[in-house]
Amino acid sequence: MRLTRDGRKWAARVLRKMTLEEKIGQMLMPYLEAGFYNADSPEFVRLRGLVRDYHVGGFCVSVRAEGQFVFLNQPYEAAMLINALQREAKVPLIFTADFERGLAMRFKATTGFPHAMAVGATGNPHYAEQEGAVTAQEARAIGVEWNFFPVADVNSNPANPIINTRSFGEDPQQVADFVAAYIRGSHQFGMLATAKHFPGHGDTSTDTHIGLATASGDKARLERVDLVPFRRAIAEGVDAVMVAHIRVPALDPDPARVASTSPAIVGLLKNDLDFHGIVLPDAMDMQGLTDLYPQPGAEALAAVEAGEDILLKPADVAAAYNALLDAVRSGKLPEERIDASVLKILEAKASVGLDRARLVDVHRLPDIIARPESLSLAQEIADHAVTLVRNDGDALPLKSQGTAGHGPTYDTLERAGGGLLAVVFVDDLRGDNGRTFEHELKARVPDADVIFVDRRTAAAMTGEVLRRADRADTVIAAVYVIPSAGRKARINGKLKASAEVGDAEAELLRGLLDTVPGKTVVVSLGNPYIASEFPEIETYLCTYSNMPVSEISAVRALFGEVPFRGKLPVTIPGYAARGTGLTLPRSVPSSQGGSHARH
Repeated sequence: MRLTRDGRKWAARVLRKMTLEEKIGQMLMPYLEAGFYNADSPEFVRLRGLVRDYHVGGFCVSVRAEGQFVFLNQPYEAAMLINALQREAKVPLIFTADFERGLAMRFKATTGFPHAMAVGATGNPHYAEQEGAVTAQEARAIGVEWNFFPVADVNSNPANPIINTRSFGEDPQQVADFVAAYIRGSHQFGMLATAKHFPGHGDTSTDTHIGLATASGDKARLERVDLVPFRRAIAEGVDAVMVAHIRVPALDPDPARVASTSPAIVGLLKNDLDFHGIVLPDAMDMQGLTDLYPQPGAEALAAVEAGEDILLKPADVAAAYNALLDAVRSGKLPEERIDASVLKILEAKASVGLDRARLVDVHRLPDIIARPESLSLAQEIADHAVTLVRNDGDALPLKSQGTAGHGPTYDTLERAGGGLLAVVFVDDLRGDNGRTFEHELKARVPDADVIFVDRRTAAAMTGEVLRRADRADTVIAAVYVIPSAGRKARINGKLKASAEVGDAEAELLRGLLDTVPGKTVVVSLGNPYIASEFPEIETYLCTYSNMPVSEISAVRALFGEVPFRGKLPVTIPGYAARGTGLTLPRSVPSSQGGSHARH
């Protein structure tokens, strides 16, 4: 981002006037759940206390989540809360967010893009640039100036349970191209961008939210693969780099350190890669970090001593604040070290105009958010991403039967099969996964038989599902396995962090492939690597994402309304090579039987 001469002067002037307590507060960035709060409610009082008592430099905007359930709020609520907190602050706050797939990750009625791997499957970096631009406009409209994206990890490990489809792919140069494009789009509309998770989280098999991961590659491999996108991001002018809570023995053999607390690894970023922007760790409350530092505040001091500038989501704000304050007062940490980080933070604030104006005009939201052209772009990207990996039985395209009327949303198990059967594999029947897919399917085949199963119900329903599959003409197995923080599945009888299909669901899916192999179409709406577990799949397509636009694209492609144009940006071991993608042409007009994205 461009820092003006006046902005630089403002940052230096503000820094000179700050007390030590105020400077340390600038380095703290807790989370907030963006919603409506009464001014005297306990939650708003707590947030106000963080601003007034701890002088925090900003907040990471999120929403309430319970397990895999994310409770989306309205963008108006976020904008109003952000304005309210800005009014409480002596120094303008900066607001950040994980908008990896646009604002729709957190807020209703906003633009939602498919996962990064889907964008990579299009082969078109310009889509990443356009996504960055749209996300920047919508985020700035609600008062968020900084996005923790793009993911610069090269997903070279198919067993990776947390990066996976959040990465643009497995080829370092392709990932670098998409990362650079996204940064350009973000900067076009005044959004700070972050490359994550340094020095590369792609070749790991542990979710750092719940455990300690290790990147085991040697220095030559790191240079050849993992560091390539980060070097490109830095050349493109990325504003921040997020450091992972992973062990990297090739760079720091100390088992008591992870990358985010390693002076050697942070030093590599600053010195060897010549990065002078903001360096921050991944969320400080992740178990992969807190397990190493059981004493409250110890992890915060270790991160700052390693060279980090901001502490994102401290597990204990008071402990982090006091640990840094005590370290400076005791002489363990030079105040000049704090000054250097705070100056970066203030200059970042000035670069996005917070030195001139800190409030957003909520009346402008309807002119900026969810513009028709933005929604169309997201759908276009999703359409171009759908990849037909196999069609050995020539099962596709399917034929539409017309538009559905107002029938029941769900069918009972007593209903006879026949025709089209769709078995939707989800983590939890209570979630949203599969609902848009079902709606789109029934818009084309009103009497389609749709059955939802999850890990709790799959075993009990296997017999009935297989009987109905045997009577059906075509079976669609829509599999939702989406890498997400803390996701666990029962694999080989053990519950573990995984992006695999769980045991009960796998038994049902394998039963379908054994019973009706030629007429079963498997659609992966998430992790494409699941085909490695089921190499017998004869017809397989991937959307790489469970976002509504991807659900719509899947159904469009199944019925030949859009051609298959995506190419695998990763290798599926034992099943398909990177670059695979059949080009089945469109068979019907795209307007037939379909609908537009619903937000």
